[in-house]
Amino acid sequence: MSEGSMLRWLATNVRTFILAFALALAVWVSAVTAADPDETRAFPNPITIEFVGQDPGLIIKGQVTRQIQLTLRAPSSVWEKLTSEKDAVHTLVDLSGLGAGTYRLDVQVQIGVQPVRIISFSPEQLDLTLEALVTRSLPVQLSLTGTPAIGYQAGDAALDPAEVVISGPESLVNQVANVSLSLDLSGLRQNIETTLVLQALDDKGAPVSGLTLNPDSVQVGLPITQQGGYRDLAVKVVTIGRPANGYRLTNIAPIPPVVTVFSSNFEQVNALPGYVETDPLDLNGASADIETRLNLNLPLGVTLVGEQSVLVQVGISAIQGSLTLTNLPVEINNLSSGLQAHFSPDKVAVLLSGPLPALNTLVPADVHVIIDAKGLTPGTYQLTPTIQLLIEGVTVESILPGTVEVVISKKTTP
Repeated sequence: MSEGSMLRWLATNVRTFILAFALALAVWVSAVTAADPDETRAFPNPITIEFVGQDPGLIIKGQVTRQIQLTLRAPSSVWEKLTSEKDAVHTLVDLSGLGAGTYRLDVQVQIGVQPVRIISFSPEQLDLTLEALVTRSLPVQLSLTGTPAIGYQAGDAALDPAEVVISGPESLVNQVANVSLSLDLSGLRQNIETTLVLQALDDKGAPVSGLTLNPDSVQVGLPITQQGGYRDLAVKVVTIGRPANGYRLTNIAPIPPVVTVFSSNFEQVNALPGYVETDPLDLNGASADIETRLNLNLPLGVTLVGEQSVLVQVGISAIQGSLTLTNLPVEINNLSSGLQAHFSPDKVAVLLSGPLPALNTLVPADVHVIIDAKGLTPGTYQLTPTIQLLIEGVTVESILPGTVEVVISKKTTP
């Protein structure tokens, strides 16, 4: 074929070549897309906005959105990289060259994996205020509320550290009137060693937020001492007699367990033993819990501070025991008319447990071994009996044997 003929042939078929190439490309794109289809999704991982270029002498005032919601379109294989690689998606706000003031700034989204198309993200802009970053040193103020227990007094508090540095936006730092903490002394009898969290307050006592306190807590030590003439004594309950037969003493609790006494004679009060006795409590024949008030036996010149008697709670419970009853006859209930039943064995043993007083009064007639024959037709059955007790507080532990053979048959006509 001559050169001219070749050129004419190419000119004639160029459209066919282009069409064939386009079709091949379409088929290839379709195959690739089918194997790795594009997906539009919301990015599942938290995306934190980074502020760059910020003047170290400035600080962002107040609460500013720190995360964005992002929707992307990418092939399935790319999504795997987006969600698995730590820095695949990066967002930032550029503060370079900005001074103090209020601004509306664009949020920039950077994708480190391709191909990816950003469909949408929110917010696209941030409103923020930059203020001068200032610091102040203020003494810590301790506010005490309540009073120690009667006869006790609080000493001088020790704070470590006694001064705190606050930092933040200038307008907020200027609002702070004091840095304080509060400690409740109500009813205290012992020294305090604790750590309390500091709070920055304005001149009206309202908290000022958005600041950094260094440190943010203080170690507080406060001595609590007993005044002269006062002394704490444990309450010792004096008892006489014994609970009823079959019952035992489970608990004796004076309320309060410790009382405060006073005497103008310091030597007398200091010479007392570490306890004070109650009037005798008679337990003779007791078979139930007791709650009563008792006076305390104090020497002349020594008085009880506060309530002049103590509440005493005494626990009395029955001694637990066990009892085995043998040769108890098996009874049957709900047997249909015209039928009769035979048992093997016809007598069983029952093991019971419960309070001794109840067990001591129990007789075989108080225990019934019952077989329920409701709905049973003639035949042979292995049935578990139930126990009916006519006395309260007793528990069935076991039945020996646990099942009974029951043969049900029609009654014979004489």
